[in-house]
Amino acid sequence: MVVLSLRKTKMKPILRVLCFLPLAHCGLTYGQTAARNFNVAGTTIVETQEAIREGRTTCHAVVSGYLARIQAYDQTPIDGLRLNAIVVINPDALAEADACDRKFAATHKLPPLGGIAVLIKDNYDTQGLQTTGGSLAMRGFVPAHDATMVARLRAAGAIVLAKTNMAEWAFSPYLTASSIAGITRNPYDLTRVPAGSSGGTAAGVAASLGESGLGTDTGNSIRGPSSHNDLVGIRPTIGLTSRSGIIPLFAHNDVGGPMARTVADAAALLSVVAGPDPADPVTQLDADRPKVDYIRFLDRHGLRGARIGVFRQYFNDAKTDPEVKAVAEEALHALRQEGAVLVDPFSIPDYDAMEKKLDCGDFQADLNAYLAKHPNAPYHDLASIVESGLYLPYIEDEIRGAVAPPKPDDRRTPCPDVYHDPPKIEFRNALLKAMATDHLDAIVYPTWSNPPRKVGDVTSPAGDNSQVLSPQTGFPAISVPMGFTHGMLPTGLTFLGPAFSESSLIRYAYDFEQTTRQRKDPPLFPALP
Repeated sequence: MVVLSLRKTKMKPILRVLCFLPLAHCGLTYGQTAARNFNVAGTTIVETQEAIREGRTTCHAVVSGYLARIQAYDQTPIDGLRLNAIVVINPDALAEADACDRKFAATHKLPPLGGIAVLIKDNYDTQGLQTTGGSLAMRGFVPAHDATMVARLRAAGAIVLAKTNMAEWAFSPYLTASSIAGITRNPYDLTRVPAGSSGGTAAGVAASLGESGLGTDTGNSIRGPSSHNDLVGIRPTIGLTSRSGIIPLFAHNDVGGPMARTVADAAALLSVVAGPDPADPVTQLDADRPKVDYIRFLDRHGLRGARIGVFRQYFNDAKTDPEVKAVAEEALHALRQEGAVLVDPFSIPDYDAMEKKLDCGDFQADLNAYLAKHPNAPYHDLASIVESGLYLPYIEDEIRGAVAPPKPDDRRTPCPDVYHDPPKIEFRNALLKAMATDHLDAIVYPTWSNPPRKVGDVTSPAGDNSQVLSPQTGFPAISVPMGFTHGMLPTGLTFLGPAFSESSLIRYAYDFEQTTRQRKDPPLFPALP
């Protein structure tokens, strides 16, 4: 049970609401007997599928193992605090696993993601499962169809295990708290945040409540939670993956992508979900490119000869945590040792001046367009949602600002997509020119310059470095674990490259991952007995 304070309209009092998570009353229990021969905690896609092929486990046992971990860990307090990553469990997950087993018995083959249990952020349309965007106003809304990326996961054999918590309406990069499900915490330290807005997927995958998952990223929301939770997160090129069926924040910057415990697993998911979709016109940028199997780019020595720029502006800020900076310097040393040529420092002329002109977006128009495609949604426009008062107070400025008349200097509308907005075009060209001058293949920087904040802390330095270089250019970026600070607080390194350079970034990220071996399972969530 999660007790939340919800903000009513100005003239009405605060309303106390009891929100019962489906997990808490779905009446399902999951035994460990069938899964004893295969421990799902910390596993990879390859390991899981090898175990199925060799008869050491089954799709049913794998799903049972994850469901048992959800039951044991997600809502069970540890020192009085709950992880709280899961919003709703798929009641058909075991039936889908049984269908996977029957198909494997008949064919002796697994599809690309056969038997793999995935967690889906709660802003992806998921047929048969509640989809809320973190808002109590959307409680009970069940889409008629899957989002394109979810449909592609299912078609590849993945089993949708559960929907995960998120920052309400994806507004916050700093925390994951929603009126539908409450506060999600960091599995490495439950007093800390998992970042936002895809913190539920990040916490769930890190704690092995699922094999891997999907997040969305408007400015930070895949890479930040991945950094805070010791995961690999890929924000793809805008146009590589479809946004159709995803509740938007700012549609021109939104993109969906994988979050996983390894580069290989993230590459496997990206291989499945990438590709053009007639329902999302921006994906036609990629329509003529051949289908890419990103697994082919897992090169153990992929850094050799790569020219990589070190974006010192994100290392040397006065608010950068000294331990994060020290770990980042160790990461640079590892890149050099693996044969990368570092251009240090790398800079973008006039960065500060150009950066000030980049922000634009119209949440109200984008959400209303989404709701218009879903006549069964409880509300049909943002103004009605705001009037309902069904939202947490921390998003009040953002949500009320979205329905207020625009200010004279407000670039709310028109706000063209990233490929047609003049300030973004100028910034992208400046970045490309600077990279060409130094003959760079990619650039690197700490994903966040500070460790995860304590829950409730809104004043200490945040350190988010993800809002500009990738989302404002449309370029892809991958965050990879680079070590721990202040004991057991994860931190990540970002690799960024030109549009549709995911294959190269995966090559670099994989070599770095395999060289440094920094990823560790959170000690608070060990294997079940």
